[in-house]
This record gives sequence, C-alpha cells and structure tokens, in this order.
Amino acid sequence: MAEEEVTGSEQAVQPGRLSVAASTTGGVHVITLAGEIDHHTGMALRQAFDLSGVPRPRVVVDMRQVTFIDSSGINILIAAHRALTEAGGRLRLAAPGSAVLRTLTLVGVDTVIDCHETLDQALSN
Repeated sequence: MAEEEVTGSEQAVQPGRLSVAASTTGGVHVITLAGEIDHHTGMALRQAFDLSGVPRPRVVVDMRQVTFIDSSGINILIAAHRALTEAGGRLRLAAPGSAVLRTLTLVGVDTVIDCHETLDQALSN
C-alpha cells in the first residue's frame, strides 16, 4: 500500500457535527468524513475541498461514517466536482452508507460523480 501522509486532523464526532480528516495516499487527496453533512456543517467540507495550487487534483471522499446528507451537502459535492473537473482533476465518493447512498441516488449524484463501494476501489482506478 502507498505511504500515507496525514495533512489534517480528525476530531471526535458529536450528534449534528461533522468530522473532517484529510490525508494523501499515492498522490490522491483523501477526505474522510464522519457525522452529518448539512447547512450547519457544510463549511468544514467546503474548506477540505480547497486545493488551490494543486495541479490536476484527484480527490476521494471516504463517506463510510457519514450518517446524513441534505441538499446543501449535495450542492457542495457537485460544486467540488465541477471545480476539480475544470482544474483537470477528479472527484470520487467512497463507501457511502445505505441511507446516504439512497439520497445520492434519488437526486442523481451517482450519475454525475463516480461512487464506489469501498475506499480501495475509489483509490484504484
């Protein structure tokens, strides 16, 4: 497995909160989330997508521990996908739980952003 460099810090998750941890694995920026993504927690996610100055950024969002996502969270993902694509990069979502995957599927995010069952699958393509 590739060497992992931790570039952020993880925090304990409280109800209604979002924990965001960032690392780099094999040149791919991995954003690991835990908790709820909504209009109260969205700023932390937006900040994690700030990869200014990184050429052709490749990002995987590990969603294994995300328990809820609302429309503001979906908008953040779509905006990040557009920005990364315009910069010559890409965004992939990894391991969303069944409730989150249902939301992503209902609104069609899974047809716009690559969704993978596991983090390893999202990292390997």
